[in-house]
Amino acid sequence: MDLSTLKPAEGSKHSRNFRVGRGHGSGNGKTAGKGHKGQKARSGSPRPGFEGGQMPLYRRIPKRGFKCINHKEIIGINVSALDRFEDGSEVSVETLINAGIVKNPRDGVKILGNGELTKKLNVKANAFSKAAAEKIEALGGKAEVI
Repeated sequence: MDLSTLKPAEGSKHSRNFRVGRGHGSGNGKTAGKGHKGQKARSGSPRPGFEGGQMPLYRRIPKRGFKCINHKEIIGINVSALDRFEDGSEVSVETLINAGIVKNPRDGVKILGNGELTKKLNVKANAFSKAAAEKIEALGGKAEVI
């Protein structure tokens, strides 16, 4: 860090509740930063995306498909990724985050059956594929759904 990179803390320089239109001395008097006349100087100026009555871009572009509002984003982790844990340890979503295997669990973590597992582990996750559960239990571990 040096003097050329110093800058004030975020939000400390300009107040969010700055009082505009309170005289010339404030530096933001008279037209209150809105310039002279015009649509944007008036009260009730148009919403963002308004194109003066022309069909706006977000309505001109074709829409396709279906977006489910209840869609859940499940993160898939292969069994081979669990091999880095010690034999007999308990693996949960928190331990996966701490190990750096999962960055953001979003709506849940599912263990998938790709790869080989050589250690006995007690795994707690939101879901397991059939192959993953078989591989974990074949080595004497437990696949527990949370």
